[in-house]
Amino acid sequence: MKIVLALGGNALQSNPKDKSAEAQLKTCKETAKSIVDLLQDGHSISIVHGNGPQVGQILQSIETAHKANEANNLLPFDVCGAFSQGYIGYHLQNAIKEELSHRGIEKNVGTVITQVVVDKDDNGFKNPTKPIGSFYSKEESENLTKNEGYIMKEDAGRGYRRVVASPKPVDIVEKDLIKKLVEDDYIVISCGGGGIPVVDENGDKIGVEAVIDKDFAAEKLAEVLEADALLILTAIDRVCINFNKPDQKELDVINLEELNKYIEEGHFMPGSMLPKVEACKKFVLSGENKMSIIASLDKAREALKGCSGTKIIKG
Repeated sequence: MKIVLALGGNALQSNPKDKSAEAQLKTCKETAKSIVDLLQDGHSISIVHGNGPQVGQILQSIETAHKANEANNLLPFDVCGAFSQGYIGYHLQNAIKEELSHRGIEKNVGTVITQVVVDKDDNGFKNPTKPIGSFYSKEESENLTKNEGYIMKEDAGRGYRRVVASPKPVDIVEKDLIKKLVEDDYIVISCGGGGIPVVDENGDKIGVEAVIDKDFAAEKLAEVLEADALLILTAIDRVCINFNKPDQKELDVINLEELNKYIEEGHFMPGSMLPKVEACKKFVLSGENKMSIIASLDKAREALKGCSGTKIIKG
């Protein structure tokens, strides 16, 4: 089965309090085991990852250096996104290659620095929803809004984070290269952090200040690659309604009619579970026999066998 895998933040940083490069590499090595398990089951895997914490850290480091000495130039947000693709891709591809080697499997792994075209008139620019960077208390978030002009929002009861625009992907600039590598049996890491957001101006690609949700980018890639399945891996085993409430309910299999009802009722938070279920819905509608699953990283294998996760079907 040809699968596009969307890795959540827990696949890169298992401990939110330890944001060091060493901790990320250690987590990537654990993540690589789950990925190689799927390869050993005979699946073709292409990987997309998020970058919310990392791009926030990069931006914060650059801003701190600039405040200390104005000779240290600020960098555009799209450049920070490119930084994060290289940083995460480097760790992830080496971790996967190492795990393949340990299991005696010969296979090439590569990262493609990827630009993703967005519409400059996308409504996402008017209503920022994408969380980036660290979690803050309410008091800290209010200070950041006052002193830095950041837009801060609560993130699923875990604290407050900075949010930026999150436009929908329109096209993948490097799609032909990615398709060629997949056809040549590479494990390809692409569209990192949702891709570097660019707008097309008379054929020129111009970077913009935004973060494309990696789940929507993964869905776009799955369509481009004509994948059989979109597998979104996150921190929970199944999608829930009434999340974090006494009547919380896990969903095993859900059709689009039910999903639309739950979306309308507001069960899924913007910037959190909502883009995941919407991306899954879009992929299921993209063709016949398309499958979308949301599951936890450590139960990815079980999810593909129908023993875990939430499977989204047409009807």
